[in-house]
Amino acid sequence: QVQLVESGGGLVQPGGSLRLSCVARRMITSEFWRYDKSWYRQAPGKERELVASLSATAGTNYGDPVKGRFTISRDNSKKMVYLQMNSLNPEDTAVYYCNFRSGSGDFWGQGTQVTVSS
Repeated sequence: QVQLVESGGGLVQPGGSLRLSCVARRMITSEFWRYDKSWYRQAPGKERELVASLSATAGTNYGDPVKGRFTISRDNSKKMVYLQMNSLNPEDTAVYYCNFRSGSGDFWGQGTQVTVSS
């Protein structure tokens, strides 16, 4: 069973940056490219929302609140996906989840907390 593990969350001041990482454990490296890879977030009392996605067919896509500030990227050889987050503000505070989806499965990580506060 594929396991997604996120890391890189933490407490950051407004205007700061963080880079989240997600590694796909027990995934065959040659299968990594098949999956659409996304980051979602969920703030307290709110629904989970798409932050960014990376697809072999559809390219990259970003939620409106993060456009121009966040960047999603991947490293196929390491089976990792990253989310570079710049110019963070308190509204970005949430648990961030990594998601891999294809016809072969739909996998989620356990989430990593990002808190933006002074």
